[in-house]
Amino acid sequence: MTLLTKTQLLILDVKLLLDTIMAYNHQLRIRYGECDQQGVVFNANYMAYIDDASEVWIRSFSPNGDYKELNWEWMVVKSIIEWQSSARNGDLLNIQMGVIRYGGKSFDLGSIGTVERKTIFSARTVCVSVEPETYKLIPTPDSIQSLLGTLLDIQVPD
Repeated sequence: MTLLTKTQLLILDVKLLLDTIMAYNHQLRIRYGECDQQGVVFNANYMAYIDDASEVWIRSFSPNGDYKELNWEWMVVKSIIEWQSSARNGDLLNIQMGVIRYGGKSFDLGSIGTVERKTIFSARTVCVSVEPETYKLIPTPDSIQSLLGTLLDIQVPD
């Protein structure tokens, strides 16, 4: 019989907590060309990963996979990211995200990126709701807020 250490139990508790509270989970394999000369993911790529995860998540709300069918779009107006470690070529990066703030015409997405349960980054993405085609600011529709879900209480940069 193998007994788990306190650290192993804590890691499992954190993993279970994240899996239950996060609204969306996105995974991607880090490719060689996404890494810099230090052998770690080039910092700007993390923003692209977050953007891709949010698009895939929101596309999932539409029966045909086209978020434009929701008669609503969003634009990023601010991104903040803090790194706790680095991902490397071949790593499987897990990005968990959800809404952490609703405003009248805006909302914030919180994202936590991990590799093998080790936190790589945490981020806040401030988004605004806009009309398709005109990109005029609009209040975030109740129907969209319902799809995005309830607010999550996670620690991300301000």
